[in-house]
Formats: sequence, C-alpha cells, structure tokens
Amino acid sequence: MIRLNSETPNEILQEVKIGDMVTDTFSKTGLVESIERNDDGLYRIFEFHLVTGRTITIKK
Repeated sequence: MIRLNSETPNEILQEVKIGDMVTDTFSKTGLVESIERNDDGLYRIFEFHLVTGRTITIKK
C-alpha cells in the first residue's frame, strides 16, 4: 500500500499506476482507477481517483 500525502516524494507520486492500493492515512483507501497530473505553473497537482468514487488530491 502506498501512502499519499504532501510529504510523499515526487518520484513516488510519478510511479503510482492504475490498480495500485493507496491511502491518504485518514479515510480514503482503495485501488487507483485513474490518475490526473497537472501543472498550473505554481503547483504540480496529482489527482488519484479511486474505485470507491473518492479522490486523493496532492499539491506540491
């Protein structure tokens, strides 16, 4: 299981793939259904959509 939060290194965030089990260490845990990676110029935004319908968003 991969723990995702603002302290997770970018290398780990880049390596997460569909089907991986992830958690935000609070209430969101599940398999990754899709991943969106965006860069708004100020932050790199990672959105991990889980099969449970929840989304883990990390801004770095």
